[in-house]
This record gives sequence, structure tokens and C-alpha cells, in this order.
Amino acid sequence: MLIAIIPSFNEERFIGSVVLRAKKYVDTVMVVDDGSTDSTADIAQTAGAVVVPMDRNRGKGAALNYGFKKARELGAHAVVLLDADGQHRPEDIPVVMTPIQEERADIVVGSRYLDRASRVPWARILGHRFFSSFTNWLTGTHVTDSQSGFRAFSSKALQQINFESKDFTVESEMQFLARKGDLKIVEVPIVIRYTDQPKRPLLAHGVSVLNGILRMIGQHRPLLFFGVPGAFVLLIGLLWGAWVVDIYSRTSTLAVGYALISVMLSIIGMFSLFTGIILHSVRALLHELIGGVTRALRERSGAASAD
Repeated sequence: MLIAIIPSFNEERFIGSVVLRAKKYVDTVMVVDDGSTDSTADIAQTAGAVVVPMDRNRGKGAALNYGFKKARELGAHAVVLLDADGQHRPEDIPVVMTPIQEERADIVVGSRYLDRASRVPWARILGHRFFSSFTNWLTGTHVTDSQSGFRAFSSKALQQINFESKDFTVESEMQFLARKGDLKIVEVPIVIRYTDQPKRPLLAHGVSVLNGILRMIGQHRPLLFFGVPGAFVLLIGLLWGAWVVDIYSRTSTLAVGYALISVMLSIIGMFSLFTGIILHSVRALLHELIGGVTRALRERSGAASAD
């Protein structure tokens, strides 16, 4: 079963047409109503979607988590995500699904930058380029459009993925989760149409995404987040201390202010470095424990089924 999941918040203008067009390419269209205060849910249900309501507006990441949970309960073998605002063309669903069907990918990203059909405003291009390059570097995976919401997931990815992000950082988090779960990412070209003005200020949206990415670095790559800056600060502190020693050897005078700065930088650097090392070790241990428990539960489930 292929399910299209459409997270929606106050999208009564477009949701009906998106549902009707998407129904042609999937078995079920699921609209996760993220606490809308307009007629989004009613229109989606009238258009033939399975509407999954949330008690209040919790954010895109939470809506996708809920949608994934319901898709697993319905026995979905794959899911495709698209936005409710009409920017994504449901006609591109077969293109996005092809690598999944051919078993070439676990996650497929629809990229607006693989061809030039999408007329993307320049401010968005700059933001997308920055976040894509930054996320690619952090995760070791490469995509041209890390902020695309038009994506498909295999059965393997559907079972593994659980989002921690509650907001629009969820697209970047998918790359962290792909690296963690050894999920293969493939990109395909899609077309996005920009018909309306952005619903939220671009700068505020960008700051929110950046803040979320930085938070994920601390969670998924603590050694990089804490250890690398700590080592850099420690090195500066040691070099500053060497300068203090050089001043003393030449003048027989202790530069107390410079010495205090050297001590402070060295302490901060060592604290950050060892924090990164400890968190990295704890994270690895937790993953081993969780993996062991998961394997044990699966073995027990398999034994029970055999009996």
C-alpha cells in the first residue's frame, strides 16, 4: 500500500485540489490536520482523504511523526510526503516513487535544483544553498535540496524513522537519521511553483531552521559540536600561554591579564573537549544498549511466531 501523507495547517484554499490530484497516484491520501482553525479537515475529507486530526498545532515534525505512525498501523509499504499549499505537483509522485519501487533508495528527495523548471526566488536559493551545504557537511550525505518537503520513504525507512524535530527543521533531520540508520538517499527532479508570498518571514524561518540544525548537531554529533570548538579554544589558550611565557622571558614581568585569559581559554577548551568525548561515548553506549534490546525483542517475537 502506498500512502501520501500531507501535513496541513490552515490550507483550505489548496487542500482539496491537492488531495484530488494525489488520489490518482496512491492508494490512500492521509491529511494530518495540525490543529487547523479553518475548514482544512472538512474539505480534505470531502475530497476523499483520510483525515488524521491533532488536538492542537504542534508543528510539521510532530505532524509527520503522527502520520508515519498511522501509516504503519494501516500497513503501508511506502509513503510519499508533499505539502498542502499547492507548490508540489502530485503529478510528480510517480517520479519520486520510482527509486523506491526499483529498490535503489530508502529515501527519495524531490529536488527543485536538478533542473531549471522551478523559478525559485533568489532569496530562497541563497538560503537553500547554505542549509544544503551545511547539512551535507555535517551528515556526510549529499543532496542539492535539503529543505524539500516532497519525499518518499521505503518500508525500511518508514519503520526506522522517528522525528525529534517539531518544526520545519524536520527536512534536515532526515539526513541525520539517514546517516544513523544507514538509509540510502537518492534525488530526483521535481517542479515547484511559487504562486503566493511566503507565509512566514524568510529571515525568521531561516534562523529557526539554523537553530534546529545546531540543536541536532549536539544530539547526533556531540564530538563535532563540542569537541572540535573545544580543541580549537584549547589550542588558542595554549598559544596565548606560550606568548605569556615569552613576554616573561624577555622582560621578567608576568603579564597577569594575558595569563588569566590563557587560563580561562584553556579551561573552557578542555571542558568543551571532554564534554564532547564523554557525550560521544555515552551516545555510542546507548545505541548499543538500544540495539541489543531491539534485537532481543525481535528474536523473542520470532520465536513466539514459530511456536
